[in-house]
Amino acid sequence: METTELLKKIRHLEIRTKGLTKHIFSGEYHSAFKGRGMAFSEVRDYHFGDEVRTIDWNVTARFNEPFVKVFDEERELHVMLIIDVSGSEYIGTGERMKKDLALEIAAILSFSALSNNDKVGAIFVSDRVEKYIAPEKGRKHALVILRELIELVPKSKGTNLNEGLRFFRNTQKKRSIAFVISDFVDENNFMEGLRLSRKKHDMVALQLIDAVEREMPDLGIVQLENAETGERTWINSNSAEAKQIHRENYLKSDEKLTHEMIRSGIDFCSIETDEDIIKPLVKLFKNR
Repeated sequence: METTELLKKIRHLEIRTKGLTKHIFSGEYHSAFKGRGMAFSEVRDYHFGDEVRTIDWNVTARFNEPFVKVFDEERELHVMLIIDVSGSEYIGTGERMKKDLALEIAAILSFSALSNNDKVGAIFVSDRVEKYIAPEKGRKHALVILRELIELVPKSKGTNLNEGLRFFRNTQKKRSIAFVISDFVDENNFMEGLRLSRKKHDMVALQLIDAVEREMPDLGIVQLENAETGERTWINSNSAEAKQIHRENYLKSDEKLTHEMIRSGIDFCSIETDEDIIKPLVKLFKNR
């Protein structure tokens, strides 16, 4: 992409998403993610009714009177965007592909974090970590994340979200909020990686879906190619039987994924390439 075209796209994205962030998401984001950590503030005299676990035993022993620790909410958060950049993200039958949807979601979350004075970083993952951007504050840093995502040419088309999740756990020592943006078309056991990450971090899974994955369009006899493996197969897309099998496979996979997310205590929502992303994100934030 030419530099002028790239800057124009980023600027358009910034104007659109910052407007949404300011008028819709600022309050929802703050309410959804505030108070996820507590920082030590001071000690004070023990008052009747204070929890025993808050007693500072060192200070109490020194002055021979009970003192308790006082904590304040940690206002600054670390937001990490773990974004799937594998071959299946190039699927799209409408005006945008899944990778375009991921870009717009990344922009909204980046500017939401920015408006809340939080740090934001990113991990782009295929079946390997393609790019890591450490969490920082500021508009310039948010624009760097978007530019890198637009310009990225992945080295691999495969998917292994566990590689990104493992890298995330190894690099982020402070408790973070991680948005995993993916279609979750991954033969590896990524749920185990999500569960391990959730032990320390706040995990949110955003599934990207295209209409063709749910309902097969009437295109006659067509050759389908797996975007990640390159494997090709012929199919009669007009066949009622083929449509039914396609629909049943989707519903079975979707039900299993939703069940696993809920059972693992991970906030989860699906967003389609041909729908307005505002409603599902607002609903997700409000449900928190």
